[in-house]
Amino acid sequence: QVQLDESGGGLVQAGGSLRLSCAVSGRVFSLLVMAWFRQAPGKEREFVAAISWSPGTTMYADSVKGRFAISRDNAKNTVYLQMDGLKPEDTAAYYCAAKTISGKGYDYWGQGTQVTVSS
Repeated sequence: QVQLDESGGGLVQAGGSLRLSCAVSGRVFSLLVMAWFRQAPGKEREFVAAISWSPGTTMYADSVKGRFAISRDNAKNTVYLQMDGLKPEDTAAYYCAAKTISGKGYDYWGQGTQVTVSS
């Protein structure tokens, strides 16, 4: 089992920044990929960014490239999402997700943290 605990959401004005954190506990040794997804009201959940636990290869949705940066601190078992240049359309609940060696997809999800960007 893997447990994910997100934090760092909040209300920010357009153009501002936030950093989300996802603390990982449990079977950390089984991690393959960590990712952030988001879901806005009335919309489907969408991929935002992902990072391999080792060696740290990253991937981004086109909508956030150049504005968001995903990183991880293996010593702290924490994944971060630095969000700069926020836009109102970034408003959503953001979820941390984990893919492990024993699963077929993103098997573990956090509870979500709300990000609201005002215009």
